[in-house]
Amino acid sequence: MLNSEVNNKKHIAMYIGSLQKGGAERVMANLADYFFEQGYKVTLVTTYLAANEYEVKHAAWKSVPAGAPGAELVADLDENPVWVDPNGGEKGGIQRIFSALLKDEQEKSRIKNFRKRSEKLVKIWKDLRPDMILSFMGKNNIMALSTATKEEIKVVVSVRADPSMEYSSTSMKAAMLTNFGKAAGVVVQSNGAKAKFPAYIRKKCIILPNAIDPSFIRPRYIGEREKKIVMVARLNENKNQAMVMEAFKEATKDKYQDYKLVLYGDGPDRAKQQRLAASLGIDSRVEFAGNVKHVAEHIEKAYIFILASNHEGMPNSLIEAMSLGLACISTDCPCGGPKDLINDGENGLLVPVGDKDAMAQAIRKLLEDKELADRIGTEAAKIQEKCSPEVTNEMWKKYFDKIIGNTDDRNF
Repeated sequence: MLNSEVNNKKHIAMYIGSLQKGGAERVMANLADYFFEQGYKVTLVTTYLAANEYEVKHAAWKSVPAGAPGAELVADLDENPVWVDPNGGEKGGIQRIFSALLKDEQEKSRIKNFRKRSEKLVKIWKDLRPDMILSFMGKNNIMALSTATKEEIKVVVSVRADPSMEYSSTSMKAAMLTNFGKAAGVVVQSNGAKAKFPAYIRKKCIILPNAIDPSFIRPRYIGEREKKIVMVARLNENKNQAMVMEAFKEATKDKYQDYKLVLYGDGPDRAKQQRLAASLGIDSRVEFAGNVKHVAEHIEKAYIFILASNHEGMPNSLIEAMSLGLACISTDCPCGGPKDLINDGENGLLVPVGDKDAMAQAIRKLLEDKELADRIGTEAAKIQEKCSPEVTNEMWKKYFDKIIGNTDDRNF
């Protein structure tokens, strides 16, 4: 029996744009299920429903075709209207509310539409009256704080990336500085991210790690490793696959021609990167594998994992690769997530952001020293001890209980 059948007293609303597959969205989906199983009432508030979303195990809603029994229109601003049966999933499960404006609610003025979206959110919070709201990312955090605090509802915001990137424009930075002081708490993922806020916001910050996806928690593979170097990332400029391809060519130019670079993921730069691989003369040794299910099975036998981002929060893909015991190379990117995870030379290798030569040297170093690669991978796998779902979820729970008032623990 789920604890939710026994104790459903405290209510947490979780607010995000959608659950479309990405690091932050996965964390929120997992947290929603976890808190529901711990006996909390959980409501997901999203702007819209995306085509490719993470599963919420205890979802009370179900996507349905137009005209189906119980169907409600939740989005109709493009040629693919979205219909949902709010009660078509698990009975008594996690409810979902959509905050997007429908066509008949839209105005021609952007300012008026912004005001109407805010008013719609205010009404949602008034109707729900949750004990706490958890908001994820960017504009969502601003919207949650500017609407819910009027109703004296506690709001915890979570900044999932580099704050200077998440709030990069003048208007967004001003809105963040104005509204974050109202937050009951600010969750960040690294010391570097915390340091980027002014003192009055820093005092509200707590660092809570991401949990490892359970599919990546397994004994380390100890057999002969496949001759492949892998990346798991969206194909875009920030993830810097282009630099890795150049470094890979340099590191394997006179030896190790039998190694492949396998890029898992998709994105707007796919065609551009394929052309680059061809122009570098390595297209036969670079595989664009696309999005795959069960990533752990695809990469657990790889020789090297690379994260080459220009900036990150706390990279899930790096945590997962380390959990599998892969020899990992990462850029030492802001806001310091990789640096919080890797002790350079012990459980991974760190290289400067955008430094092709340093990346090539790191790849070559591991290719030439299998004992070093194995030792680094063995140490990396110890991350399971501090980032298991049991450990990290309990940290979130203790923090939320403190915010809501379920505990008087002042030492958390």
